[in-house]
Amino acid sequence: MGTLIGVIIVLFVLGSMMALKPNGIDQRLDKLRMTARRLQLNPKLVACPDWIKGRDNEYGRGMLGQYCLILEETKLPHTRYQVIDGQWRPDSSFVDTSDDAKTLHIPSAIRSTQSSNNVTVKKTDFSLDKAPLELPVSIEPFVKGLMTKANSIIIYWEDIAYVRPNSNPTYHQQGIEADLLVLKANLEKWAIQMQKDARG
Repeated sequence: MGTLIGVIIVLFVLGSMMALKPNGIDQRLDKLRMTARRLQLNPKLVACPDWIKGRDNEYGRGMLGQYCLILEETKLPHTRYQVIDGQWRPDSSFVDTSDDAKTLHIPSAIRSTQSSNNVTVKKTDFSLDKAPLELPVSIEPFVKGLMTKANSIIIYWEDIAYVRPNSNPTYHQQGIEADLLVLKANLEKWAIQMQKDARG
């Protein structure tokens, strides 16, 4: 009887330990984010921004991976892009009411309850308009949006889909770093392009 109780206790302890162990998807995602952190891509899990189509193709729904590359001594315009047909397209709904030199004053563009009929709309940055993503095939289908501000360029993507076997059957742990290096190189390239166009 004592042996049976001992076996049951051992099985219970082993079962509890196995339940605490992360599943395969979580382990893959952890490996992806740790590699991204090492490459200075600063990954975070965030709520889907309201200007990006998230889960079920609805704006602002679900969670996304936010990977941010900070570029020292770089000044980028505050802008947002969405992915449409494999290309970057400016988010035309982006409105900024700040009073900087890169704004347009459009009389009577929107009638509001305010006394002024002028609306200050941020000039849309077209530096990347219709530029192809040119990312690895294992990343590109999951990319949703891009945002720049100050000295950072941020990409939003479904990084969990990258590590799921049913959405990315070509996933290989050995390919993570190579894929992320291509992503980082493209973020740097896009930032340089925007900076050049802002100066020009």
